[in-house]
Amino acid sequence: MKSSAISRRRFAGLVSSGLTVGGRAALENAAYASTPPLRVAAIQMTAELANVEVNLLKAERLTRLAFQRGARWVVLPEFFSSAMAFHPDMTKAVEADDGRPTELLRKLAREGNAVVGGSFLAWRNGNAYNSFVLALPNGETLRHDKDYPSYWEACYYVGGSDDGVLSTPDGKVGVALCFEFVRSRTAARLKGKVGMVVGGSCWWGVDDSAPANDPMRKWLLGLLKETPGRFARMLGVPVVHASHAGRFVGRLWPGKPDAFPSSYMGETQIINGEGKILARLSQRDGEGVITADVAPGEVHGRRLGIPDRFWIPEMPAEEHRLWETQLKSGHEYYLANTLPELKKRFNRPAVPHEKQK
Repeated sequence: MKSSAISRRRFAGLVSSGLTVGGRAALENAAYASTPPLRVAAIQMTAELANVEVNLLKAERLTRLAFQRGARWVVLPEFFSSAMAFHPDMTKAVEADDGRPTELLRKLAREGNAVVGGSFLAWRNGNAYNSFVLALPNGETLRHDKDYPSYWEACYYVGGSDDGVLSTPDGKVGVALCFEFVRSRTAARLKGKVGMVVGGSCWWGVDDSAPANDPMRKWLLGLLKETPGRFARMLGVPVVHASHAGRFVGRLWPGKPDAFPSSYMGETQIINGEGKILARLSQRDGEGVITADVAPGEVHGRRLGIPDRFWIPEMPAEEHRLWETQLKSGHEYYLANTLPELKKRFNRPAVPHEKQK
């Protein structure tokens, strides 16, 4: 998500013309067998911005609550140890790849004899990544790095290049994080290869001072609500999507370092392979845990086709330009500010990384 966007008047016109959420996609036929049901949990957090110690305690408590409800898989949100905003403290929230967040995931997986995963800002081989780490009961960990940082996220990490397909004791599972759920190439790289998709978002909205009927606020929430179900209908597999709720105060980016008070938009959802919501937490619900029984594997029947374009929804051209511009400027900030600070902190040599597009 982002801290600045096109004008509200322009966005109101885009909303009224129906260009912002997406048109109809083609339907495809498919028929696959599914496996026995699996009890999964998705956690919605009200994280404290950049406060790793407090957020790990919250994640631990909520994961144990999921275990009490019989969950064999527990999915935490994107950036579960820190949340995300443009803020001077974000660099301090970067943890070693095998550090405290991974240690907690491993401990909980062993304790609950379950699979536990979530993403965090992870330092590895001389760069920071948005790494989703999936811990198995035997202590093994699997990883997916988000492909592109979104908007101000580019100030704090670089993108990865793996396919997001993880081999688990319950079969192959795909991982997607936030705007990865909104890109056609994510669906294309997972289609036909996984029996379930797990992941989450740290999806923020507009300035809290904006009116309730602000066009940008409505568009962001509408896009978020629709995204997990639409992704499930494209792949024909269950989707477990964990998210954040609650207020935060970041800084404006790019521009003056004025305060940016905003809120994370919730929409933690568990979806079956037909795209039906089995459990949900809205922004208003705040912190909590949802569980549901899902059947990993592709379902029988028709499904949405994957659009032949970069974004799955019909994203306004102005929004795409903003995304590209902040991807570039954010990476420049990362190289000039974040990376030197992290090198000093972790004292490890950097490895070359292709400059973000």
